[in-house]
Amino acid sequence: MMATASDGLSREPARDPAEDNAYFPSPYSLSQYTSPKTDFDGVKHKDAYSGDKKVLMIASAERYVLLQNGKMFSTGNHPVEMLLPAHHLMEAGFDIDVATVGGYPAKLELWALPEEDEAVMSTYEALKPKLKNPLDLADVVADGLGEDSEYLAVFIPGGHGAVVGLPGSEDVTRTLDWALANDKHVITLCHGPAALMAASLGKKESPFKGYSVCVFPDALDEGPNLEIGYLPGRLQWLVADLLREQGLNVINDKMTGQVHQDRRLLTGDSPLASNALGLLAADALVEATQDEG
Repeated sequence: MMATASDGLSREPARDPAEDNAYFPSPYSLSQYTSPKTDFDGVKHKDAYSGDKKVLMIASAERYVLLQNGKMFSTGNHPVEMLLPAHHLMEAGFDIDVATVGGYPAKLELWALPEEDEAVMSTYEALKPKLKNPLDLADVVADGLGEDSEYLAVFIPGGHGAVVGLPGSEDVTRTLDWALANDKHVITLCHGPAALMAASLGKKESPFKGYSVCVFPDALDEGPNLEIGYLPGRLQWLVADLLREQGLNVINDKMTGQVHQDRRLLTGDSPLASNALGLLAADALVEATQDEG
């Protein structure tokens, strides 16, 4: 997914005119981090499931991340990290419900949308109504979770938007508590694992303590992402660092597209892991439904 560097492109973050002191990634950084197509090369479990179980996607409704220097990073959910895993799950036969904290529309980093990628774009069109008018996660917690829930997995996409709102949400806490108590899969990648920190709210320690995970490398947010203008400043805190503090074992320190499964927690390190995580998630959920059957 890494594009060839283009000489002459600015490394200065680009102004977002919709908000004071807000910035998009620089043109140069986008030449390095985005591509018109992904590495998608087909699904493995086409129409393997025909039941009524669903996947609950918890998407970020946040557009801006306030950085240490007072600048705002214009972000949201990374479209490849959201839509490519979703494509594999939907093609396998699993419907997806989208929920956000507060029920506000999900935000996407459309500057990273691979517009020549049919798998991603078809899934975007299919999910767009739900992204614009998602469920309120509080309502899902109140009415949709339990031993007989229609959901068999929770999917939390990446994108820097995941570091705002999700880690401190008690509704995310209750959703993760439900998933762990009912042996449901939790699927997340890149900055999405920030949401796992919500599992520790109100507890002496995280129920994910001892789990191994892949996440976006802190070293990139502290170094290259600043140098090439992807971020206009340093984050308030770093995902891998705080997960380690909670006792999780972060197994990667580079961005290579690595994925990992520990029990029913499936994680990936970056947008490069989106396709592999989708394949892994489809494998896991198809197997889970076969076991239940």
